[in-house]
Amino acid sequence: MLTSDHWIATPGGRLFARSWTPEGSQANPTIVLFHDSLGCVELWREFPAALAGTVGHRVVAYDRLGFGRSDPRQGPLAMGFMDEEARESVPALVAALGLDRIVPFGHSVGGAMAVSTAARLPERCAAVVTVAAQAFVEDRTREGLQAAKRAFAEPGQVERLARYHGDKARWVLDTWIDTWLSPEFKDWTLDANLARVGCPVLAIHGDRDEYGSVRHPERIAALARGASRMRIIEACGHVPHREAPEAVLGAVADFLTSAVPEI
Repeated sequence: MLTSDHWIATPGGRLFARSWTPEGSQANPTIVLFHDSLGCVELWREFPAALAGTVGHRVVAYDRLGFGRSDPRQGPLAMGFMDEEARESVPALVAALGLDRIVPFGHSVGGAMAVSTAARLPERCAAVVTVAAQAFVEDRTREGLQAAKRAFAEPGQVERLARYHGDKARWVLDTWIDTWLSPEFKDWTLDANLARVGCPVLAIHGDRDEYGSVRHPERIAALARGASRMRIIEACGHVPHREAPEAVLGAVADFLTSAVPEI
């Protein structure tokens, strides 16, 4: 397995990315990982290497601006920040790394960014995978955020985030909570972008996800125009790729083999 690090220039600053390329891998498609609201490349841990080894294709993960090793970002996120990611960061990433066909693969809010990428760049996207993604804001989403807000108020919690985000940790935390709990965001949905996705979609979700019920993968699978399926993992919370990695790897491998001609 070849692992390499990359720095990518974008209009807003530099992005840090890492790629995992198994020996003898095919050139297309490359799986691009979009992290969650508190995530970064390092917090994917062993999963990207395991995914690359399982499917036999290159995997790329990157830190969004303001996260991990990427450059800081100032101020709150705009309401359309998920579309902004697909519009600005993803084109810079694919150009810098020479990616042709990709499979956007996103966890939590990263799942919405993966869908936005497929909606904006249909010619590049062979398929989409979402894991614990939100398709709208439901009561469980807001309740989970309120619980997280209380938990992160405890001493030492921000310092834990700082191990991955450095001086950006407080911005990372406040941006996540303030955006999702804002009155302006309560009516947000992924519906419009889902309706523009024509490639196959796999929506993976844990049945005990504290930030969203199974209505989310049901909605994702129902509204995307391409051949779609969902996989509900039992006794699993919001991080299926860490809580049930073998189930996630198996579901993704089966999906890509059956749904993507290049695989």
